[in-house]
Formats: sequence, structure tokens, C-alpha cells
Amino acid sequence: MRGAVIYAPGDVRVEERENPRIAHPSDAIIRLSATCVCGSDLWDFRGINPVHQPTPMGHEYVGIVEEVGEDVKNVKIGDFVVGSFFASDNTCDICRAGYQTSCIHREFVGAGGAQAELLRVPLADGTLVATPAIPDAELIPSFMAASDVLGTGWFGAVAAQAGPGKTVAVVGDGAVGLLAVLAAQQLGAERIIAMSRHASRQKLALEFGATDIVTERGDEGVAKIKELTDGLGAHSVIEAVGTQESMMQAIRSTRAGGHVGYVGVAHDVSLPGEEMFYSHVHLHGGPAPVRQFLPELIQLIWDRTIEPGKVFDLEVALEDIAEGYQAMDERRAIKALVRL
Repeated sequence: MRGAVIYAPGDVRVEERENPRIAHPSDAIIRLSATCVCGSDLWDFRGINPVHQPTPMGHEYVGIVEEVGEDVKNVKIGDFVVGSFFASDNTCDICRAGYQTSCIHREFVGAGGAQAELLRVPLADGTLVATPAIPDAELIPSFMAASDVLGTGWFGAVAAQAGPGKTVAVVGDGAVGLLAVLAAQQLGAERIIAMSRHASRQKLALEFGATDIVTERGDEGVAKIKELTDGLGAHSVIEAVGTQESMMQAIRSTRAGGHVGYVGVAHDVSLPGEEMFYSHVHLHGGPAPVRQFLPELIQLIWDRTIEPGKVFDLEVALEDIAEGYQAMDERRAIKALVRL
């Protein structure tokens, strides 16, 4: 099969890789209908995460089940399925509490490299969710978004306790931040403030439900949020970047007693203890338990209630996926889709 492999920062190649095989009775093999480039893939592409050896890339996937292990009961050959970046059994105590990305048996599905034609998914019964039938082609980008960025934005909104009567601010205008806006709107937030400097992303944020746009960052951004909220700050703030600046911007934009949902993969973030102590701000986040939300999100997409696939503003062939990385790195694209 063909698949993407990163060799060094900025060096992504598509090459022949060995076809995956059933390794355990709980595995499934899927033939991908689509994959994509994630913002978190750029940490490797930019050299922020070290790349020590050629490594298969990609952890977002949808496709048709082609083979199942003998223990797999919940999905069958021919199903169109959506899965999360962490495989989970969905039965352990942690999974039942809704935190499948901390499943006691979790495995990183991306270790197999989902930017490829085929993928082995461990713990298939707990990880994969089938759509009601094979979806129309125009729905595939939205189901692709559900594999990670929609579920991650949704978790950020839930962790921030977005809901009716709340003012929600979103720090970050990548795919996750934009879909956090959509999630906050679906959860009934009264006011949604998107922090963005890019016209195309501002436009999509407004389409997804943002009521206000703030272009300022850092302390100026915090001041603007306070200005818009009678000096108090937002009830709910979603942090969707993962840097020191974005985390502190999120925390300082939150009113006393408010909630920050942080889903940006943190890099060198440290929190000032005394400031946190006196802020009365709640923090909750981490790797999004996408599997918790998949049944609901799949139904919303199937019913055409939401269209999260709009975050894909670039489509490339698998052979040209390096261009997708480059475009996202240079902020020429929000998110790059690969149809297979």
C-alpha cells in the first residue's frame, strides 16, 4: 500500500509500505475512504517534536471495514466506520466514565500511520462506530472531521461547560478552534467570541455560530474579552492551541468561577501557582475522548444538522500530501483533506 512517512522536519514522503494484517482477534483492517493532515502533525513537521527515524504519519481516518478478527462483534465487513486516534475497549471503568483516551488498554491508532490506503485498528469493537449506511460522498469530509477535530472541539466546549446563557470565548482559529465554535453553538451558548486574525477563518467562525470576533492576542486579547463582558471575562473559554501564550490568554480571559477547556496539545506550558490560586478558574482538558461523542456526532452529521467538513479548505491526493502539510504550516489552508 501507499502511505505517508516523515523522515525529518519538513520531509514527508509517500512510499510503499507493508499492508497491515490482523495481529490480534480484536483488530479490524479498514480501507480508508479519506484521511487528512492534523494540526498536531505539524509539531513533527516543524521539528518541535523530534523525528528520530522514518515514522508513518496520520491518526484521523474513515473507511470501509475490509477484515475483522474473530473477536470483533460490533462492526462487520462492509461497514463504513469512524474511529478515534486512540483505540479503547470502551468497557473499562475509565471508558465507562467517558474518558476513552485514558482507557487502561488504550493504543495509539496513529502508530500504524493513517495517512495511507489501509489501517489496522486495534480494539475495533470499542473504537469504531459505523454510520447508518454507506454515506454520500459529500458527507465524507464531515465524518472525517468527526474522527478528531470535531470531537476535540466538542470536548473542549463540554470541558469549558459551554451552554445556555453562557458567554464562550475560543482561543485558536485552526480546525479544532473553529469546530469548538460550532460545538458551543450546538450546546446552546448565548454568545460566542472567536479569537482570530485571519479573514477566511473569521468568516467560517461566524458561519459556525460566532457572535463576535476578537483579533487581538495576548494581554490585548484578554483586555478585549474583558471589555466585551463587563470587565468579568467569559464564563467558558476553550484553549485550542497548546502554547504558553494561548493557555495564559485563555485563563486570563475567564471570569472567576468560570471554566477553561484545554485541548491544544501542550508544549512547554507551565502555570503560575499563585495566579491560579486566586483566579478561581476551573481547568479541564487533555486528549479528547472522541469515542464518547462519536454516536451523537455521527447522527448530527447523518441528519445534516451540522457540516463540520467545511474546515477542509484544501484537498490533495495522497501522493501530494506533503503539499497539504506545507499549506497548513504556512497557514494557506485550515485543514487538508485526502480522499482515497
